[in-house]
Amino acid sequence: MKRLVLLSILAMAPVLPAAADMLPGYDRFDLSAAHRARPVAASIWYPAANPTYRVPLGDGPIFDPSFVFVGPAVAEGRHPLVLLSHGSGGNVDTLGWLMTGLVARGAMVLAVNHPGSTSGDSSPRRSVDLAARAHDLSAALDAVMADPAFAPFIDVDRIGAVGFSLGGATALGLAGVRFDGLAQDSNCRAAPDAADCVFFRLGGVRFADYPGFDADTRDARVVRAVIIDPAFGCAVEPDSLSGALAGMTLINLGDADPLAAADVGPDGNDLVRRLPRATRVVIAPANHFTFLGTCKPGAPEMLEDEGEDPICTDPAGADRATVHAQLIEHIASGLGL
Repeated sequence: MKRLVLLSILAMAPVLPAAADMLPGYDRFDLSAAHRARPVAASIWYPAANPTYRVPLGDGPIFDPSFVFVGPAVAEGRHPLVLLSHGSGGNVDTLGWLMTGLVARGAMVLAVNHPGSTSGDSSPRRSVDLAARAHDLSAALDAVMADPAFAPFIDVDRIGAVGFSLGGATALGLAGVRFDGLAQDSNCRAAPDAADCVFFRLGGVRFADYPGFDADTRDARVVRAVIIDPAFGCAVEPDSLSGALAGMTLINLGDADPLAAADVGPDGNDLVRRLPRATRVVIAPANHFTFLGTCKPGAPEMLEDEGEDPICTDPAGADRATVHAQLIEHIASGLGL
C-alpha cells in the first residue's frame, strides 16, 4: 500500500524542464566600487538549474518586459561570462531580450546600470567618463569572481564584453581601445549636430577636460568583444588600435546610419580595417534604436506626443523582433557561444 501511495505522489510531481529550456536565472546585487561614491546597481543573468518564481523585468509604458526566475541555483558546469554595457540613457532591464538570448546559448551575463548615464540619471558631464563606466564592469567582474554562489560556475577563459552605442565605446575600452578628447572636441566643432556631440554640447562638455575619456581601461580578462554602433569611433587614439584585442565583431544597424561615429565601415571611421582581425556585420533594414526592446502598442504615438526621441520607430520593412534574433546570432557567434 505504501508503495502505491509513493508512486501516486511521484506521478503528480511536476517534470522540471531542462535548464536550457527554462527562463534565465536572475539576481541583483549592490556593487561597492572604489571609484563610485554610492553602490552601483548590478545584475546577473544565468542558466538556471531549477525554477523559482517568474517575474517581469523592464515592464513600463514603452517596452515589453522580459521574464526571469529570481535567485535559482546556477545550472551545473562552467559557463562563459559576458559583460554588458548599455547605451546613453539606457538601462539593463530593458535589454532583457539580449540577456535571455545569450543565456539560452549557455552564457552568464553580468551588467550594471552605469551611474550618470542611465534612465532618469543621464548627465552629459558624467556620461563622458568612459573610465568610470569601464571600471563599473571590471569591479562587477571582481565581485562575482569572489562570490561562492557564482564563481565556481564561471569559465574564466571565456569572458567577453558586449556594448551598444555609448556602451560600445565602453566595451572598446575594455578591449584596449583608447579615445582622444582633443580629437573629439575637434570633431564636434566641425559637426556640432553629430549624434555623439549634441548631447554633450548641451552640457557644455569639453572632452579634453575629462581624463576619464582618454584613459586606458583595458581589462585583460576580456578575451572576446562584440561592439554595436559604437559612439566616438571617429575619436579613437590611433596608437591604441594595433594593440587592442584581436578578432572583435563590429555590428552596424542599417546600411547608412545617420550616426556617423557609429559607422565602422569604409565610409565611416573604418574601425573594421584598423583593428586587428576585426569583422563587420551590417543588419538592415534597421536603425540605431532597433537595438532597444520591443515596444508596446501605442508607444510610438506616446513618445511623439511627449516630444521624445522616436525610440520605437524602425525603418520601413524592419521587424524589431527579427532584428533581435539576428543580433543574438551574430553576438553569440562573435563571443564563441
